[in-house]
Parts: sequence; C-alpha cells; structure tokens
Amino acid sequence: MCDDPLLPPAVAAALADYRSLRNTFDVRWGEPPLGYVVQAWATVFLDNRYGYWAAALRQAAEHHPGVPAEDLEDYLGEVDPDRVVRDALGGDVLDNLAALRLTPEGCLLEADTQVVLGSSPFRTGLLLDSSRDEPVTVVVDGIPYTLGPRGAKVVEVAESVLVGGRPIDLSPLSRRAETAAIRVRAGFPCRWSVMGANGQGWYPRGVPPKRDAHRRPYFHGDDLVVEVPAEPITVGVARGMEYTTAEIVVTPEAGATTLVELTPERLYDAAARGWYGGDLHVHLNWMGEEPAAPALAATAQHGEDLHVLNLVAGNVASERVYDVEALEHWAGKDLPWSDDRHLARLGVEYRNDVVGHCTAFGLREPPRRYHSGFRGTADWPPNAVALEELRALGGVTGYGHPFHTPFGDDDPPDVVIDRGRSCAAREIVADAALGLIDTLDVLNHSSIAATAAVYRRLIGAGNRLAVTAGTDAVLSFCRRGTASSPPGWERVYANVAGPLTAESYAEAILLGRTFATTGPWLELTVNGHGPGDTLQLSPGQRVEIAVSSVGPEVETLEIRTADGVLAQGPPGRLTAFVSVREPTYVVAVASGGPHPRSMHRSGAYAHTSPVYVDVAGGHVAREADVRWCLAWLDRLEVVLRRFGTFETPEQLGDHLALYERAREVYRRRLT
Repeated sequence: MCDDPLLPPAVAAALADYRSLRNTFDVRWGEPPLGYVVQAWATVFLDNRYGYWAAALRQAAEHHPGVPAEDLEDYLGEVDPDRVVRDALGGDVLDNLAALRLTPEGCLLEADTQVVLGSSPFRTGLLLDSSRDEPVTVVVDGIPYTLGPRGAKVVEVAESVLVGGRPIDLSPLSRRAETAAIRVRAGFPCRWSVMGANGQGWYPRGVPPKRDAHRRPYFHGDDLVVEVPAEPITVGVARGMEYTTAEIVVTPEAGATTLVELTPERLYDAAARGWYGGDLHVHLNWMGEEPAAPALAATAQHGEDLHVLNLVAGNVASERVYDVEALEHWAGKDLPWSDDRHLARLGVEYRNDVVGHCTAFGLREPPRRYHSGFRGTADWPPNAVALEELRALGGVTGYGHPFHTPFGDDDPPDVVIDRGRSCAAREIVADAALGLIDTLDVLNHSSIAATAAVYRRLIGAGNRLAVTAGTDAVLSFCRRGTASSPPGWERVYANVAGPLTAESYAEAILLGRTFATTGPWLELTVNGHGPGDTLQLSPGQRVEIAVSSVGPEVETLEIRTADGVLAQGPPGRLTAFVSVREPTYVVAVASGGPHPRSMHRSGAYAHTSPVYVDVAGGHVAREADVRWCLAWLDRLEVVLRRFGTFETPEQLGDHLALYERAREVYRRRLT
C-alpha cells in the first residue's frame, strides 16, 4: 500500500526521473533536437507576440542557402535557439529575460525590473547579446561564457556578471519591497490570478508559476495564502468557460494578511442540462520547467470545473513514454479525485509525425505500442493498426491538433497536405472511410479554421465523425502559450444519458451528441433533433433549423449544410427553413474575434457535430467531397513516398494498401 493515493511508487519514481532529466538538461529533458523540441525551449521566453518560426527559418536559410524555402523546416532542429530568441525579440526585454547588450562601445543592461520580497534570493534569465565582430567572454556567477561574433547566449544570473574583468551593475534587474500577504477565498476551487502593477505574478508557496496564453499568471485552489509586496495588487478569479471573471485591486498592509473574498458568477450550467465538457488531450508531463504530479491535475480540473479530463501518456522524440507508469497503474479506473461531476482518466496519444497523432479516451488497459517513426525508425505500421488496438481496448479514438496550415473550404488537399513531418492528421481520410476513427478535434491549439474545413469535407463525403476538443495543454510547462494554459480552455460538450461515467461520456461522443467550443454555449436543433440524430425525410420536405448561443465573445452565428453556409446572423438566436431534396447534414458554428475568454490566437469559436438529414433512405455523400477525399489520398501517397522512412518495400506497401482500401469505399459512395 502506498501512503499517497495520488502518488503510487511507480509514478513517484517516474516523477523523480523527470526532475533529474530537467535538472541535468533543461526544459527539453534531454529529448532529441527535433524542430518542435528546440522550439519548446525557446517558447519559455517567446510568447505569441514574437515569431519563433520566422526567426528560426531565417537562420536555417543562412546555414543552408541552397535549400528551397519549402524544405527549410527539415533543418529547424539544427538552429541555435539562443540566437533565435535574440532575433525574434528584436530588442525587447521580458520579465523573465533581461538583456546584456555587448556593443563595440561597451555594455548595457536592459531589464523589466522585478519585485523581490524582503531578503528573498533572486534569479532570472539573462540574454547575452553581442553586436561585436570579435568573440567576447562574459563571466556569470563565476561561469565563463564565450560568445562568437554577433553571438547570443541565454543564461541564468543570481549574483554577478563580469565583462573584461569589470563588474556589471545588476541593480536594474530587481527592487526590494516589504512583504505582505493576501488570503484568497471563493468558497469553492477556482483559478486565481494575483498580479503586481508591472504584470509580475505572485503564487502560493510551492505552486508552479504558470502563465496562460494571455500571459496572465494563475494558480488553482481556494482559501490560499499568497505572499505579495505591500503595494497595489490586482486579484482576479475565474472558473473555466461556464463562469464570468471577477477582479479587484487591493493594497495589503506590510506584515499582515488581507482577506480577499471574490466569486465568479455562472454564465451557464451545462451539467444541469445533461451536457458535460471535457478536454480529451492533456499531458501531465511532456518536457517543461516543472515536472507535474497527479495532484496538480486534480487541482486544475476542480479549479476549472472541467467535467472530463483525459490525461494522455505519450512520447516526445524518443522511446520514452511520459506518464506510462500512471497509465499502467490507473488504466480502466477513474482517477482518485473523480466525483459525480468530475471524471478523470488516463489515456494515450499515439504519435507519428508523418501521418498524424491519435488520442484514445476510456482505455481498459495500456496498449502495446505508443509511437512510430522517431529517431530514424520506420514510419510503420500505419496508424490504422494502432487505432484497431486502441479500439479493441475500449478507447474512443480521435486525431489531435490536426492541421497547422491555413486552409479554406474550397482549397484542394495539396494546400493542407503541404510537406514533411508536421504532425498533421494526414491518415484521417483513410481511417474515417474504414471506420477506424471516431472523432476529430476540430477545437485544438493549431488551425481551427483549417480543421473545421477538413471536417466538413469528411462528413460531406459520408464519414461519421464527432466534433471533439483537445487543447494539448501540458501541466509540466509554466510558460508556453496555450500549452501552459489551464486544461479545458477548449472543451467538447457531450449530451450524456444518466450519470457521468467514462462509459456514458464515451457513448455520447460515439453517438455524435457533441459540440466543441473555446467558451460559447452553442445549441442546434433540426425539427427538434440535436447533434448526432438522423432525420429520415422525403424529397422536398421542409425542416426548421434553430441555433442559439450564450457568451459575450460570440459575434456571428452560422448554419451550414453540405452545400455551404445556409444562414448567418448575429449572436443569440438564428433560425432558417429549408426544403431538403438531397441527403445532407446540418451543423452550427459560432465565431468571434480575439477575446479575454478565448485563449486561441484566432479568437472565439464553437462548432457542433452534425444532425444528419437522410432523404429517401440515402445518406449524405456529396460527390465534390468524395472526390476531394480521393484527391487527398493521392496526394498523401506522394508525401509518404517522399518523406516517409521505411526499412522494406513491404512497410510502404502496407500504407498504400490501406489507402487503396479507403479509395474503394469512396468510389462506392460515388455510385
């Protein structure tokens, strides 16, 4: 028996191993330098204001001048990330990264001055930025760093910096303030933000210093004490997307504890209507600044009032599968902090960077395989083999963070199946035709618009897929945009019959009774039927379509069918009547621009699963969409032949045979 039900021995040992990796290496935990591994280190400093990829591609072009621009992504694992950070910042300084400018004329320290309480120690990142044409050595806390001509290096500094034997005045880095304390209380678990006038975050002791996609500091819990400076402090409270936010400015007294009672108000109550919101793609550990224990997930789930949390075990760029020990311990069981309104399970992200990353929810036991195609190994077997296994183990299967390239409703497949190893969900067109995939994360951290366009093509071609959401939040990251945002910042709401269980939630998803959202509540009915239902109509029969929304971020409502946008209007309620002559589907979409309630860079968005409209016994299989899927498979074959890694012709042949089986399905739909 273990003393802590949230930290069984194998999970505790794995967590200690992750801490050792972090301490020995850095936030990359010693993972091989794939492009997104290097980027993970850089984005601890670069948020959405700064273009990592543009700076990295410029550097790759410098190193490989003969390489075509479209192939430069293959070299992003080779870039110097310190230089990329320097170039992307363009002269700016950050709260966690001061800059020492080494110019031909001398040295200049630039910093966003941070507040330090009393005599507490202070440490921060420091960018050594040289514009000199000759090498220069900088000694930081007794450690010498030599920069090449016009070089850059990110280090940590606590006490001293010497250049040419002369000390640098470090006073711009910090200022001391008297210590006060606040006690934050809402009466139930919430997400809190405690921030100084300069944007500096303050946290309870021992709590990771998290920042969300808006760069807001946050932590979860209730009735917590936070040490702060005795000066004006902004305290905010939120609780996921079903609540509003509340905020107050207080000036706590030095040496005393000030009680701050603040409560967010409900905007809507989904569970009261039988709808439960889940995040189907969350990592406990996957590189990062602070390895995360299960207790952190428990606090976050309850603090966000997130009904369903799917923590996925997965690799990064090597054989190591993070949190597999937790999966092996809890597979098929509700995690210990689950209750009648909050369900947490361990699942899987199966990863291949050529044909896509798949997730599974509701597994009864761990699978035999977790990835393919890493460290020069073969991109084999096809994802279909893993999906069959995950299905056999009780998993609801879906593709996560599906598409990254901007893509429109009328674009051909070669726009989104653009090149190389990009993690895009390329195999989904085959897997959907063969009935091996259940869902698509239309709501994700990448391109929602592109994913929604592909999704509508897939269902228009006769595939039945539920709309889902997976944030790819990583609890071990503290500052990485949406990855360090709280789980559940996007959710899939499923209309559950009866009590919330893993089985009832999975069933609701499989039936397509879902919508996914960055925050807005979105309802759709067709003749009174909701998403997942199928109407059997006669040619020319008239139907009434009604859409309603709740949420201040919504600007536009849309009703879409297989033929495109049927009706559009302002938020609140939208209705339309249509006489149906051919099989189709009906979905609703809500959208809006950037908003504090939405952590996706593109703004607010919600999308329902379809209400299917069969006519004279026929199911929707729009010819244009079917031919689009066939063109996708042709393009995928070209990409796989060029970028795939195979040890034998038979391994490639397994992929090609899968695509041919899918083609046969689509061809039959044409007739």
